Amino acid sequence: MPAYAALLRAVNVGGTGKLAMSDLRQLCEDAGLTNVATYIQSGNVVFRSSRAEASVKKLLEAALAKQLGKPCQVLVRSARELRELLLDNPFPEAAPNRVLVLLLDEKPSAASLKDVVAPGGEELRASGRHVFIHFPNGMGQSKLKLPFQKTGTGRNLNTLRKLLALLDALG
Repeated sequence: MPAYAALLRAVNVGGTGKLAMSDLRQLCEDAGLTNVATYIQSGNVVFRSSRAEASVKKLLEAALAKQLGKPCQVLVRSARELRELLLDNPFPEAAPNRVLVLLLDEKPSAASLKDVVAPGGEELRASGRHVFIHFPNGMGQSKLKLPFQKTGTGRNLNTLRKLLALLDALG
């Protein structure tokens, strides 16, 4: 049975989308997902499901909308895809907490990256459904604006590595 990581957008960030991780675990179990585990409070959950990725996404988004009373975007990645993403890191020398991976449902167009202004010296590289962003001065003070940042969710390399370790532990 495939193992997946689901990353929720805009949950427990800046006072929006409050969701206890114990509630997220229960919601996933009630939806028929197995071996459910969460990681930190920003909406990261790993599990097993016999469903395909698109079906898992639809299932979780519907359950979360019901629970939260508003839509909640979910980005789902298989263990294999997460492993490949981490191996594809174009910034291997950068500190992992200074590299954010923006996960998207679809591959961004070349045009959407072409005109991005990096005011703090940020570097961007697209790879499939992901955009790697190196923040040399940290993310906290960055003024970087991306045309598609509201359609995805970002996690730093440390978080993604931890999620992969949790997926691997599912056996």
